[in-house]
Amino acid sequence: MKPDLHPVYPPSRIVCACGNVIESRSTRGSFHVEICSNCHPFFTGKYKLVDTEGRVERFRKKYEAKPAAAEAKKAKAPAKAKA
Repeated sequence: MKPDLHPVYPPSRIVCACGNVIESRSTRGSFHVEICSNCHPFFTGKYKLVDTEGRVERFRKKYEAKPAAAEAKKAKAPAKAKA
């Protein structure tokens, strides 16, 4: 096996903007990140749904009627086939 094949993998510190410090190992060394699992909404469960101008309600209203229309269409189709 060749000597010095693998890179140096020293301990490093990852520091988040929220102040959380994660001890790990990296070839890159220590570095800073903007967001981590301690402050990201997906991991904390603190979601904030921003509804701009009723877009969510408009989307739901638009697609709620679709299944009912599809069922009515299916009911009419066999009636036409019999005639």
